[in-house]
Amino acid sequence: MSSLDARLGALRGTAPPLPHNARTLAALTANPSCERRLVMDAAGIDKDALAAHLGHRRPLQKSQLALDHGLAFERKVTRQGGTPLVPLLRHALGLTLPEVSYADVNSVGSDHDTSPLRIRHTRTRHLILSAAHRKSAPHTLLDHPVLRLTVAGHQVYLEPDVVAFQHNGKFHIVEIKSFPVIHGQADPAKAAAALTQAAAYVLALRELLEDDGLPPEHVSDTVVLVNPRNFSLHPTATPHNARTQIKTLSRHLDRLHRLPELLDQIPPHTTFDLAPGPDNKQTRPRGDLVAALATTRPHYTPGCRHHCDLALHCRTEARNQGSIKTLGTAVGEDLAEIDTIATALALTDEQLHPSREHRDITQALRHAHRIHADLDTGRA
Repeated sequence: MSSLDARLGALRGTAPPLPHNARTLAALTANPSCERRLVMDAAGIDKDALAAHLGHRRPLQKSQLALDHGLAFERKVTRQGGTPLVPLLRHALGLTLPEVSYADVNSVGSDHDTSPLRIRHTRTRHLILSAAHRKSAPHTLLDHPVLRLTVAGHQVYLEPDVVAFQHNGKFHIVEIKSFPVIHGQADPAKAAAALTQAAAYVLALRELLEDDGLPPEHVSDTVVLVNPRNFSLHPTATPHNARTQIKTLSRHLDRLHRLPELLDQIPPHTTFDLAPGPDNKQTRPRGDLVAALATTRPHYTPGCRHHCDLALHCRTEARNQGSIKTLGTAVGEDLAEIDTIATALALTDEQLHPSREHRDITQALRHAHRIHADLDTGRA
């Protein structure tokens, strides 16, 4: 075990590490300035368990109805060897496919295997490389594959929906999502999140090819999203250029090399272990855990509530510190380098003289304050 692994293991404590998946990797791009999130994810710490122990509700829980809807849609698209999917892909990518070949990687191994992901990855790798080297007839659709991506020096298993649509030596990533495309338009935020997750699969597939001496360009930047059309379960496929998401995720994965530097800033013997007792009940005093969390530097924004289990704890911290970030991203950007609400109010009330770089902001604050005062006077 390396010294880095040992340090991350000490932070995690007795709990087993949580593996990365495409969703957690995509979250790296959502708030790249958050060092707390970076350290937690690198150590595989269960942020949901920490938040629950601190008494915060879970902001990221998806309803069972939504989960069931997503599974039903995926089964509809991939049934009968992916038969419904093939014409969608022909149309979306403008390809003529005279023959269709399908493989379900989920069928390999058994329930008794100790490493089912490793077995499925081995099978996935064999099928993809055989197609890439033209040693066998390429599989048009590869269902339930398992890829691997190097994250902070460790191999992470990723499980796409349908990967490795391959034609004329070019692989495509196909992602099945249950949010609808209404009149040809998907929700921009949901589509962007789906493409960022798909970017992880693109990078993993490129890594697989590169490890075997093949050009990464054999994996297309074009990702196909398959969604319900309008308010039905009828699928539609839309090609998206994911080049921006791929580059962004790759850049943030490279940031993980900063880990040793960040860990050096955390006091020795710091741990986020919840100290479960014999009955598996957490015994860590909450105050101790709050103090341990305070050794890492967060970067809270209101958007954190959509992608991080610790968001409510970080929001409480920011509020207690009077951080300007709790007022929203737009306000934080408008007030530039003013960090706290107290500073903004002091500049507004002329209790504090602005520095040269704060003069324009201070004038805007005082102007807004005068308008608000005039409105209050009019209402009175």
